[in-house]
Amino acid sequence: MLSRAALSCRGLTHGRSLYSRVRTTVSSHMKYVPASNTAHQHSRQWSSIPFMTMPLIRSHGKPFAHRSELKHAKRIVVKLGSAVVTRGDECGLALGRLASIVEQVSVLQNQGREMMIVTSGAVAFGKQRLRHEILLSQSVRQALHSGQNQLKDMQVPVLEARACAAAGQSGLMALYEAMFTQYSICAAQILVTNLDFHDEQKRRNLNGTLHELLRMNIVPIINTNDAVVPPPEPNSDLQGVISIKDNDSLAARLAVEMKADLIIVLSDVEGLFDSPPGSDDAKLIDIFYPGDQQSVTFGTKSRVGMGGMEAKVKAALWALQGGTSVVIANGTLPKISGHVITDIVEGKKVGTFFSEVKPAGPTVEQQAEMARAGGRNLATLKPEQRAEIIYSLADLLTDNRDEILAANRKDMEEAEEKGRLAPPLLKRLSLSTAKLNSLAIGLRQIAASSQDSVGRVIRRTRIANELELEQVTVPIGVLLVIFESRPDCLPQVSALAIASGNGLLLKGGKEASNSNQTLYRLTQEALSIHGVKDAIQLVNTREEVEDLCRLNKLIDLIIPRGSSQLVRDIEKAAKGIPVMGHSEGICHVYVDSEASVEKVTRIVRDSKCEYPAACNAMETLLIHRDVLRTPLFDQIIDMLRVEQVKIHAGPKFASYLTFSPSEVKSLRTEYGDLECCLEVVDSVQEAIDHIHKYGSSHTDAIITENEATAEYFLQHVDSACVFWNTSTRFSDGYRFGLGAEVGISTARIHARGPVGIEGLLTTKWLLRGENHVVSDFAEQGSMKYLHENIPVPQRTSS
Repeated sequence: MLSRAALSCRGLTHGRSLYSRVRTTVSSHMKYVPASNTAHQHSRQWSSIPFMTMPLIRSHGKPFAHRSELKHAKRIVVKLGSAVVTRGDECGLALGRLASIVEQVSVLQNQGREMMIVTSGAVAFGKQRLRHEILLSQSVRQALHSGQNQLKDMQVPVLEARACAAAGQSGLMALYEAMFTQYSICAAQILVTNLDFHDEQKRRNLNGTLHELLRMNIVPIINTNDAVVPPPEPNSDLQGVISIKDNDSLAARLAVEMKADLIIVLSDVEGLFDSPPGSDDAKLIDIFYPGDQQSVTFGTKSRVGMGGMEAKVKAALWALQGGTSVVIANGTLPKISGHVITDIVEGKKVGTFFSEVKPAGPTVEQQAEMARAGGRNLATLKPEQRAEIIYSLADLLTDNRDEILAANRKDMEEAEEKGRLAPPLLKRLSLSTAKLNSLAIGLRQIAASSQDSVGRVIRRTRIANELELEQVTVPIGVLLVIFESRPDCLPQVSALAIASGNGLLLKGGKEASNSNQTLYRLTQEALSIHGVKDAIQLVNTREEVEDLCRLNKLIDLIIPRGSSQLVRDIEKAAKGIPVMGHSEGICHVYVDSEASVEKVTRIVRDSKCEYPAACNAMETLLIHRDVLRTPLFDQIIDMLRVEQVKIHAGPKFASYLTFSPSEVKSLRTEYGDLECCLEVVDSVQEAIDHIHKYGSSHTDAIITENEATAEYFLQHVDSACVFWNTSTRFSDGYRFGLGAEVGISTARIHARGPVGIEGLLTTKWLLRGENHVVSDFAEQGSMKYLHENIPVPQRTSS
């Protein structure tokens, strides 16, 4: 076995995972200061950075301020730490991780980006080879002398790091070349030392070589020449030049020299933490602002490698000062490392992003924590206090009508100028006096019905004498509601969250930003009545929806309000957070053979034409075969033509006609416009079967005068809402008397259909006893279970 000294690759011993700790209790000593008026007046620097003695001479540009801008990175350096490249036993390479990294780099290279890799691994690869050779040599010698193989008695001497590097570098490079060849990409090796950056001629040569390789679409693979490099000397940085003490500083020096847009530093931790990773309160620092930090302390180094997190942060700050953006992330976790590089370049929230620009407001994580605390305070208010907040918001909507409509006109004008919104979405975006009046009425309905919501006793049971159990309603927690193009959603959802005592994060579409800001300010004003402003937060940062869906420790339920594509994307992106919504609104109206002529055209018109963009609008019209070639059928067709509805023929309907409308491409289509599918069925059972096969379990209706047929339809159609002789458009929280809705759920767990206050509540159990213990109820115990139901008194609204 290798000795402990042999396992200390490059003179390092084992240690815990890297971590950094940001202390906020110490007065600031690292702050942004302007450069002096010297020859370096265009550079940036932070005082008290021990490894920098002079400002960096650089003027090629500023680093990206926001993650979303990383997708524009053209030249990228990927730094692979020893812990990423090396196996857990430190002898040999992690081939699976390395193959995944090469694949991601190849994808980005083939997108037209210029990729460079700074890699570790030569020492580990060489250690594996030399260890094998020594063991083999010793086994041969022992076999010759003793006649038997005694491998278990052998001891491997300490392996010198430079020898390991010399033995491993060629194999490491051969491995990279073989992997990149699979993607038709050529790689080139460059070995450097500190002197190559200190000597001006060597610097120019290195710079020229790298630029030529990038011009030829070749991926340079750079490593320190560990076979000859001397041990790093502390505090040996030259003026304005970071010394190459490890591959972190090499990556930073190289990126600045080559004017790279981004460095991705991969190690065995997710990034910077505010306390040691793995500790109970450890939180990943999403964005690190060097100009704002007050005190930074660091833990031990990685199990392998020359640098620790301290070296990474120093190198990152140096590169950031030089105009290159930096992300430190984990490259070892199997579920993450397979797409960590491409995720970072796409702007996803991975690792710690270094930025010079600090946003004015709180981060979305802080907003979620504020909503959690504010929601708990909201839930402890008396029911009449929560109702008072909602009544106040309703009054504010009408009192500030002109201001709201002015903000909405600005959104409408911008949307029309850009021409990106379809007419149905423009209609959703538009607010009017009538809409605001309806909003106010709906909010007052919510306030009136909220008196008996939170804390309502659902069940009481006497478990035993003086041991009583209650099941009571409580808020779900923190809701994330994502909505598109419909600013009226903001006060509706806010009122429902207030009534149910939930914290709320709102993410609206940028097309409605002016309207949303105005409505949110009024909501905050109403919440201020009882000091619970924090309970509702509007996310204004550049957070991507997918990143919000990763906050599974902060958000309890996601409710999407928008297109079916939005809902599907959120369901796919949600990481451990339940999603309540409907992926599609494929609603059917079935015209039975005994339908009333007067009712059919009226109901079909309203279902399809009143608001075709709504999720409860009819998308497929099913007609009984006996209705074909009758005056009723002609009236239906004439009405649809007058309303300019484009008809797509279902397969069976098309077979009845010599000349038919265009045949439908799919019977499972949500048009969201003045279009619909028309299909023929032979019976009510065939209509039900069609709905179950092609519908989305949203809303389906039957038009018939036969009560038995209608009841059969109502009982057998398995949708959230099933109607008889009425428009599908009634599937709505306001129209159901719920005041409003957070959405319509087609799920089968918890809430279904239009979701009002009740759908935003869950329950908890309260047990009140008097020195009771379970052992008293054992077979020979002194107590017996009673399990008696206790009547629940009905609460009256004030």
